Amino acid sequence: MQRKRVLPLAALLLCAPALAGTVPAAAASVPAAGPAPAPVPVGPLRILLTNDDGYNAPGIRLAFARLTAAGHDVTIVAPLTNQSGAGTKTLNGPSLAVRHPEPKVWAVDGTPGDSVAFGLSEVFEGRAPDLVVSGTNFGPNVAALATHSGTVGGAIAALDAGVPAIALSTGGVTAPDPVTTVNAMAPTLDFAVDLIDRLHRRARSGPLLPKGVGLNVNHPVVGADGKGTAAGVATTFQDRQALLKADYTDAGDGTWKLGVKVDLRTPARGSDVEAVSAGKIAVSPMNADWNTGPVDFALTAALIAGLRP
Repeated sequence: MQRKRVLPLAALLLCAPALAGTVPAAAASVPAAGPAPAPVPVGPLRILLTNDDGYNAPGIRLAFARLTAAGHDVTIVAPLTNQSGAGTKTLNGPSLAVRHPEPKVWAVDGTPGDSVAFGLSEVFEGRAPDLVVSGTNFGPNVAALATHSGTVGGAIAALDAGVPAIALSTGGVTAPDPVTTVNAMAPTLDFAVDLIDRLHRRARSGPLLPKGVGLNVNHPVVGADGKGTAAGVATTFQDRQALLKADYTDAGDGTWKLGVKVDLRTPARGSDVEAVSAGKIAVSPMNADWNTGPVDFALTAALIAGLRP
């Protein structure tokens, strides 16, 4: 199974200890060289907000409220109905139904990718948003789940169009509990606001992220009520495991009943699954293509050397 390529540059730009608010011991021992410089004044970001749970889901509505309260100009352009698992799919039909039920809200009868494409083409016509935020999603999008995620798919559609993007998801690696997951959306968005502020201030008047780079952010559910604080922040890569296992039962009439269960294996060290399992926020850089890197390119070239059509 293919997976998004991790980009070291994004990891360098996003120092996990700094996001977590810690200070290295060596730095702490150096005397201060005077007052800290004044923060660089920055204006509000224009944000296209999408998801895969639907335009009226609690995660996207809370994200709209939190990002707006942080001073940003936020517009929802999201699916009309739940599109979980839609991945990067976009429709090719002759028409697309779109509703505009309230100011700053557009509901697209299609996938997250359709929603982002419509938003960039029509809602933000002539001037692309500074950032596309997809989520926060109900449940995690780690390991192979990220490959098939509509939440991540919405972010990928933005990256395809050259717009910086962040995918936000809330949930642990076990089956999600609705109440605790919804509660955990508040700390997810607290972190998202801080992260976006960090990107905004570092970028000044430039792009928020390197060209073609997005972030897949997974916030764990912490505490019995889901309102706890994460154990830290980790720069991660997408674990290779499937995480979910399908169980088919023959109904005897030509159909098969499908059950799905969590099949958690030992996570790779430094992966998103390892971080979320430890109660940490996983921040994985991603890009929009399926290239695997120069080593696999060279191996493939050797494999097909000498073949003729």
